[in-house]
Amino acid sequence: MQPSDRAEIDRRRDRLLASLALIAGVGLMLAIPFALRAGAEFFLPLTAAIVIAIALVPFLEWMERHRLPSALAALIAVISFLLVANTALVLIIVPATDWFRILPSRIGQIQANLAPVIDFYSQLERFVDETVQMLASGPVAAAQTAAVEAPRSLLQFAATSAPSALIQMFFALLVIYFFLAGWTRLRKQTISSRESYDGALAIARVIQNVVDSTSAYVLTIATINLSLGLAVALALYLVGMPSPLMWGGIVALLNFIPYFGPILAAVLLALGGLMVFNDVWIALLPAAVQVGFHLVEANAITPLVLGRRLTMNPLLILVSLSFWGWVWGTSGALLAVPLLIILQTVIAAAGRPDIAGFLFEAGTLTAAPRHENHDNVTDGPQDG
Repeated sequence: MQPSDRAEIDRRRDRLLASLALIAGVGLMLAIPFALRAGAEFFLPLTAAIVIAIALVPFLEWMERHRLPSALAALIAVISFLLVANTALVLIIVPATDWFRILPSRIGQIQANLAPVIDFYSQLERFVDETVQMLASGPVAAAQTAAVEAPRSLLQFAATSAPSALIQMFFALLVIYFFLAGWTRLRKQTISSRESYDGALAIARVIQNVVDSTSAYVLTIATINLSLGLAVALALYLVGMPSPLMWGGIVALLNFIPYFGPILAAVLLALGGLMVFNDVWIALLPAAVQVGFHLVEANAITPLVLGRRLTMNPLLILVSLSFWGWVWGTSGALLAVPLLIILQTVIAAAGRPDIAGFLFEAGTLTAAPRHENHDNVTDGPQDG
């Protein structure tokens, strides 16, 4: 076989392999979102547990530095997380259930408060009436008729949940515990498995950057949102809004969802104000309070506290929110930014893969085959 024929065969093989790799890569990218959505019962609690566990790693390492065994430190971390979750449940869900129950009985008051506004926009009257009728005869009324007792703790919430939700919650807690309990050993094994010192140093840097960035963002944003919720709760208490701690908790929780969360919180506060106060402008005051605090937090406090290190592209945040919100709903929206941080940190530390260069280098997929004639190759231009 001539060398030129051998080179042609090798080139055709490379083109075939590159084409297959391209097709497989595109197919995989298209299939992953649907697989995540279809397998949400498995992937959602697993992903949420990993994100929570990564955020708890600094707390775990602090306890290990104080001579606590890894298993005990992991157990304390899980119990601490459960206490925080239980407190949030008691402060938010319990009073929110009561508000949800009385909503049908306050629809008349909401209509009366909105009457001056509807007079200016009479074309919206039909829309409002249909919406109110839907609320009165839909899930809200069904929930009121069922008269299900609100859960008073995380344990009661789990006991009254569907079996699948209970299994997912238990699975997530086990993942968090075993992830934390084996974190130190797993990290050492991952680093020591590298053959070279540079490789071990690189993987150690990636792991540390992921933990630092994720935990710093989650803990910092949690502190900011908690402070925001307490400030809003205090302001609502001063204006006479019932259940101010519940509303502050809702504001803090929804503020984890960039852009859309604060808007939803303002809408809920406006609805709550219309249920309580008789004057439409006073009724909208709670929503105005929340919007004012959010503008200060979003434009002054959060950029100052987070700084440049955790600043992200707003377009990437929107894409991540829309993607994970479509895949897993509200839970996915809550996880969108931490997952984006993890992905960005890994890519920044490991380097961006040059997929296009790998597939198309030297015209692997597109260029016509080149026939090399070694007899005509010279080191420089020929003299005429």
